[in-house]
Amino acid sequence: MEAGAVSGILDTTLALVFTWVGYKTSMIIYKYTPYSYPNARIKAMEAKLLTEQRFNELAESRTLQNFVVSLEDTPYRDYLADLQSYDVESIERALEKALAGTYELMAKILPKRVNPFFRLLLEEWDVRNITSVVKAKLAGEPATDYVVEIGPMLQKVKAMAEAKSMEEILVILEGTPYEEPYQKLLLGEIDARAFETELYKMHYGKLLDYALSKKDEERTILEEFIRLRIDKLNILTALRGKAARLSAEEIRPMLIPGGSVKLDPLLHVEDLSMALAELDSTKYGPVIRDVREEVEKDLGVLERVLEEHIIERMNELNRFYPLSVATPLGYVLQKEREVRKLRAIAKLISDGLPPERIKELAGDVA
Repeated sequence: MEAGAVSGILDTTLALVFTWVGYKTSMIIYKYTPYSYPNARIKAMEAKLLTEQRFNELAESRTLQNFVVSLEDTPYRDYLADLQSYDVESIERALEKALAGTYELMAKILPKRVNPFFRLLLEEWDVRNITSVVKAKLAGEPATDYVVEIGPMLQKVKAMAEAKSMEEILVILEGTPYEEPYQKLLLGEIDARAFETELYKMHYGKLLDYALSKKDEERTILEEFIRLRIDKLNILTALRGKAARLSAEEIRPMLIPGGSVKLDPLLHVEDLSMALAELDSTKYGPVIRDVREEVEKDLGVLERVLEEHIIERMNELNRFYPLSVATPLGYVLQKEREVRKLRAIAKLISDGLPPERIKELAGDVA
């Protein structure tokens, strides 16, 4: 073979090698570099999450004013600074705004290919608010008392709460995804419970569709996150149904499609104890095994355990994919838990419970 031919082959081979290396390098940069800054920032924020010792100190506050003052050196300071009075409702609204700020920050600092997911997560508060307002209106209660100040549709929700009639709410919801199910409710085709289920099905369907539109680890992480959340809701719905002696036909329409565990066998047993035995044979068996007796007495224990399981799973994925969307998802879950505990402590202080009892009760909040 002539020297020129050999040289040409070598040049072509080297060109292919460098092209392949360049392609792989660019893919690594595309996949991981955009997460470097936001995840480093989130890690710094995680270091500021309140410890159990700090929660115990807050439980010693005795008054809501002391409770607020004790949070002045935390990220909640700016949200609590404008309080007009030290009542539990005002404090809860400030804490809710802080949680909304967390979601908005994630949407702002994360890569464009995933930040819409966090805006979609915020829509769950729209679902909660809309269903709460509608239920309050149907029960003849003041709907404004049930509005949580989070969600992209907050202004519409407030308008709904102040509406003079159920028909006026339909006008407010016109052009939104919630218009059609609300029409069904007005026409008597579905009841309030089915209306709420319909909205949650729409919300989680939208989240799951988004997750499935992604690729590689982003799809893996987002899909698992959503399926875990759906599992949690479905398991609690099914067990509450069994505790209320509902039939499989009554419970099944309340379940949200898209979960990772089949619950049909659980629906056909007679009571809660047998339903838990059926759940023990699923992948959630190890999760609930140590608290099964407590769960039979209080399903709130199961809710906390399942929430902890989701956090732990996100932490596992974070260790496996350190530069990924698992980091912000794990942080958001921890922030939700922190706000729940703060709200619980504030409410217990307002109710006049002694510090030791507050520590005991708040410690059960996950």
